Order: sequence, then structure tokens, then C-alpha cells
Amino acid sequence: MAIKADKWIRKMALEHHMIEPFVDGQVREGVISYGLSSYGYDIRVSREFKIFTNVHSAIVDPKHFNPMSFIDYEGDVCVIPPNSFVLAQTVEYFRIPRNVLTVCLGKSTYARCGLIVNVTPFEPEWEGYVTLEISNTTPLPARVYANEGIAQVLFFESDETCEISYADRKGKYQNQQHIMLPRI
Repeated sequence: MAIKADKWIRKMALEHHMIEPFVDGQVREGVISYGLSSYGYDIRVSREFKIFTNVHSAIVDPKHFNPMSFIDYEGDVCVIPPNSFVLAQTVEYFRIPRNVLTVCLGKSTYARCGLIVNVTPFEPEWEGYVTLEISNTTPLPARVYANEGIAQVLFFESDETCEISYADRKGKYQNQQHIMLPRI
């Protein structure tokens, strides 16, 4: 597999609707950057957040996750409590081709503030809005800005298509339209 440059991403986004909405170039003025970059695409976080709280003294259990552990919030700025996290979703909708795998990494601007973005790979033929997990590793409240850059997606194209895609196995996070909590 090889990383493909901006021309390939532009072609896939415009001709095959791989990223919608697609920003052809990097937006940087007065915001945390987003849009097409040299070897990837900087995604934005939307205005919808689920802020983790432990007001119900719940145990974090991926097999039995309590949705009451979150407070729904919508706004231009989300404040993440100290040593906590939020779930959010991207502004962009993705349609990953059958011969492509992505890796998503948090932007250095947030990392330098102690905020870590965790996203699993987008598998071949996965489709939807991406659910993001943004951790505040600091002992202080931290801000995240909606409609600005949050992470960069790197695209890896294979010489051949995968035998069984995410869509083929009917993956549990296929066609996400909203922030998704853990499922088994």
C-alpha cells in the first residue's frame, strides 16, 4: 500500500463522493486548519457533542455502556472537563472505496494542549459520519471548537480489493448518521 497525494484525494472526493462536503485546499485563517492537505484530509468536528459525566457513578463497560453517562450538548465551543472526554462527530460524511483503508490522527494543535483524538481506521467500504473520541488529559477544562479542524485522515490504497469489506460483513457502525455509543 502507498499513501496517495492530494490529487488522488481530490479525484476520489469529487468523482466518487468519498468526502462530503469536500474542502479543496486548506482553510487556515483564524481557525484550526481543515480541508485538503498534502497527503491527507483534515476533518472538522461538528457542533454536536456527548460530554462524559459520572453523576450516576456508572462503571465504564464497553459491553454494557450506560448512555446516562453522557450529557448531550450542541454549540460552537465545547468545554471538556478535566481528565474526561467527549464523543463528537465529523462535519464530513465518508464513503471509503473497497480498496482503501484510512488512519486518522489527531491534530498537533490539540495534542500540544493535552487533548488526544482517538479514531479507529475507516475500513474498506465503511460509510458514515465519523464518531470521534476527544480526551482531555489535563487537570484543567479544555475547549474544542466546532466546525474547525480536529484530526487528519491518511488514505492508503491497495493494489487489489479486499476479500470481505466492512459493508460485506454488515459492520455495526456502518452508515452512522449520529454519534454512536459502543456496541457489541
